[in-house]
Amino acid sequence: MKTLVKPTVVADVPKPQGCTNLKLRQLMRRVAQHYDAELAKMGLKTTQYSLLSHVVKLGPIRAVDLAGVIRMSTSTLSRNLQPLIANGWIEVNAGDDARSRLISAMPAGQAKRTEAQRKWRIAQEGINQTLGAERVMALHALIDESLELLSPGSEEEEES
Repeated sequence: MKTLVKPTVVADVPKPQGCTNLKLRQLMRRVAQHYDAELAKMGLKTTQYSLLSHVVKLGPIRAVDLAGVIRMSTSTLSRNLQPLIANGWIEVNAGDDARSRLISAMPAGQAKRTEAQRKWRIAQEGINQTLGAERVMALHALIDESLELLSPGSEEEEES
């Protein structure tokens, strides 16, 4: 009598449920609310703080170069610069040629960034305390690894 061999059944492996995009957006909104609450005390939004910080660190810098560094279109950059210019925190001057413009921080902008850095640290320490240092470090590692895997060219590098 011939014995039939049953195929090996692999235990059900858990599969992700739900939408990763939605989950990440929900987390990002919660984290952003935390930072926004602190920076609002300085009259800044997180996007404005980030932009001001980049200009302080990198300026004077051409608009096209700044847009590339922060991965933003030049038109979006131009819109986001307007409140910083209106408050006297940054200025835009002529560059090396007629088409180029240089963005630089004004003394008031440098002072504003220094003040806002304190609020940023308070927000970060609050996240660290709420989530716990181990969870924050694990989250950072997972984000870094995911960014690497999702970066253009990462598949080509693995195949080589």
